Amino acid sequence: MTDTRRLPSFNRPLLLRTLGVLALVIALLWAAWVSRELSEPRQQIVTVRLAETIAAFVDAEARGAQDPESSQARVLAFLQASERAVAEMGTNGRVVLVGEAVLAGDAPDATDELRMRIARQLGQGDGQ
Repeated sequence: MTDTRRLPSFNRPLLLRTLGVLALVIALLWAAWVSRELSEPRQQIVTVRLAETIAAFVDAEARGAQDPESSQARVLAFLQASERAVAEMGTNGRVVLVGEAVLAGDAPDATDELRMRIARQLGQGDGQ
């Protein structure tokens, strides 16, 4: 008599196909994740002390001996330059927060960079 008690065998071709499809799905998910990581710009949050920067400029103008009309024109030009500088800093995934308006925590302070950008826009050598 033949012994009919056998362990059930695996369907080897079905198992190989299932493992192949699983490996393909994993590879596609990994490729999608890598593409997303490489294509998205990293966000960087920085703060600037805008009110302090503007107040320092206005104080310097008030102490100057220039006539009020030209002083007012320079303050207006400074305010416009500061607005452009903040907008320029907030590109390529960079978020600029006004330090006086938020509790910044560990966000780096980019006030010096702001002053340099304003000075460059105004054509001056220093930030004030």
